[in-house]
Amino acid sequence: MSERHVLVLPDRDAAEEVVEELAGRFGVAEEPQLVRDALAGEDDAEDAQWLVVVEDPDGRLDPSALDDFAAEYEGWLEAP
Repeated sequence: MSERHVLVLPDRDAAEEVVEELAGRFGVAEEPQLVRDALAGEDDAEDAQWLVVVEDPDGRLDPSALDDFAAEYEGWLEAP
């Protein structure tokens, strides 16, 4: 069953590091998508979270492990 996981990170640097680590750590073959998510009502670029969208076509990634991984970068796995 295909799934999509969204990791929320505090800044672009953390998000880019997570993208680089995903292949080696979790065997993610497809390049994750990096998306800037401005916080509601905030115009300043500093007040943005970054999302890393990971496609999991085989449903083999462990959400708990992804959440722990994101926490290493002060982030979290968004609940579906």
